[in-house]
Amino acid sequence: MASAKYIMGLATASATSLLLAGCAVGPDFTRPDAPKTDAYTRAPLAATAATDVGGGASQSFVMGQDISSQWWTLFQSPALNALIDQSIKNNPTLQAAQATLRQAQENQAALFGVLIPAVDGNFNNVRQKSYGAFGGGGAVTVPPFTIHTASVSVSYALDIFGQARRAYESQKAQTEYARFQMEAAYLTLTSNVVLAAVQQASLRAQVSATQAILDAQEEQLGVLRRQLELGGVAEADVLTQLTAVAQTRAQLPILQKQLDQVTNQLLALAGRLPDESLIADFDLAALALPEELPVTLPSHLVAQRPDIRAVEAQLHSASAQIGVATAAMLPQITLNGSYGSSAATLGNLFSAGSSVWSVAAGVTQPIFRGGELLHKRRAAVAAYDVAAANYRGTVIGAFQNVSDALNALQTDAASVRAQLEAERAAANSLTIAQNAYQGGSTSFLTLLDAQRTYQQARIALVQAQAARYADTAALFVALGGGWWNRPENNADENLASNTAPANTAKEN
Repeated sequence: MASAKYIMGLATASATSLLLAGCAVGPDFTRPDAPKTDAYTRAPLAATAATDVGGGASQSFVMGQDISSQWWTLFQSPALNALIDQSIKNNPTLQAAQATLRQAQENQAALFGVLIPAVDGNFNNVRQKSYGAFGGGGAVTVPPFTIHTASVSVSYALDIFGQARRAYESQKAQTEYARFQMEAAYLTLTSNVVLAAVQQASLRAQVSATQAILDAQEEQLGVLRRQLELGGVAEADVLTQLTAVAQTRAQLPILQKQLDQVTNQLLALAGRLPDESLIADFDLAALALPEELPVTLPSHLVAQRPDIRAVEAQLHSASAQIGVATAAMLPQITLNGSYGSSAATLGNLFSAGSSVWSVAAGVTQPIFRGGELLHKRRAAVAAYDVAAANYRGTVIGAFQNVSDALNALQTDAASVRAQLEAERAAANSLTIAQNAYQGGSTSFLTLLDAQRTYQQARIALVQAQAARYADTAALFVALGGGWWNRPENNADENLASNTAPANTAKEN
């Protein structure tokens, strides 16, 4: 058995030394630089305007403040928190992303086997009959016999040029890609729940406002009908008001349809069927508007956005594949060794003199493949260029997302103030028009126009209030959602708080 230990020890030592000293061809990947900018918007950030109405609080921006992993709790809605918890547990899309990550992790673990020697145990039991050798008197009869062989074999492909290591590096990057795809799915799910909840609250408020307007219009219609009976108004005025009532009533089914759809969306996000009930319905008045908003430093955004980290992993994998394709053009060296015992009976299998062993080495150098290997390497370089372009595009898109959200919050605040002023002015105008019409000093068309203006202003105010909540959520999403602060991510290395090193891809 000493020979067996020698063979296995030699293979293991050779593998270890070559792994440590071998040169892996191809580019050594480094993370790209963050964009050289210290701002997301052209104008300096300032606190938003405040308005004395629900959803009208002033919001300030704190540059460099970290983001909570449960940012949605800032809306202070227990129902929203409970629905998101339920969605995280039951959403099929998130479960699929989690399973995809586990699959990638197992594939990475499996591929690690190519980096170390393979050891196999073999046992063969052969029954054989042959004619034997020819002697002076003719063929010598050889009776059937049995040979038992037990051996241990060791094989290893010397990774001198790093083909196996680059392949493992590429798979490891694919695991990182799956990880950040899972984080993106988590962020998309939570943000979609928040946005759908805000939309449901907005639609419920619009239904309520439309119903209140309809009630007022029907009351006005009743007054007109009584006046018509007394000869105080023309029938045309009654018909005009009847048309206005019908038009307002026709808006309710449209709003109800949208409300049903967004409610079904919330159920689906929570992994539930449409015939089930939500934990609770949402109202804008029950949602608090976060007044202090964290803003990630631009230099950290590329490390905090899951989509950027995912395409960075794809870029890393493409870089490693260049090394795989390059190493395929170079000599491949393999070592094989075996040690065992062979005997005619099982009882003598490990007796003295029954040992058998072999040691072999082989070298394969591609000579002519019709340009296959060269073009595969060029294709790998082109794939890297594709991944690099996708990375740059994703980074630009991420900065655009943050800028859009910050600008939207500024304009949303101004819009709420303007819409509140418009709603109050329209309400006053309607009151004046109603009094003037009852006094006979204005036409019914003037009254009808005031009604329509008030209806539009009230609905627009509700929509403007909802936009502030939605765009606040959009800012948290654009900044990455705080995934790095979840407890299961706290121990990870190279997290989002780390700055990115220089961007180069050098040949060894």
